[in-house]
Amino acid sequence: VQLQAYGGGLGQARGSLRLSCAASGGTFTIKAFGWFRQSPGNAREQVAAIRSDSGPNYEDSVKGRFTISRDNTKNTAYLQMDSLKLEDTAVYYCFARYSDYTGDHTVWGQGTLVTVSS
Repeated sequence: VQLQAYGGGLGQARGSLRLSCAASGGTFTIKAFGWFRQSPGNAREQVAAIRSDSGPNYEDSVKGRFTISRDNTKNTAYLQMDSLKLEDTAVYYCFARYSDYTGDHTVWGQGTLVTVSS
């Protein structure tokens, strides 16, 4: 299974951007999608995740601004980022936890740079 990340780029403070993350390759069942982010000098932090058996969860600083969703028919997740802040600037990494005939796995997409300007 591979993840392809889309979106990101340059956004303005108080503006919006959307990230997408599509899983493909083989026969699998996605159990969870999510995003981490990392900015220079900071540890990687989980921003949002959505599991098949529960609702979405968010890191406190993005609650009410970011929305994670998934389209199971497309094995794709989306992170809608609204009311952007300068501190949202980071490289965003999507991940997926999935199962196939060999067991449970975690796969990562390539990092996507999000830069928020004033």
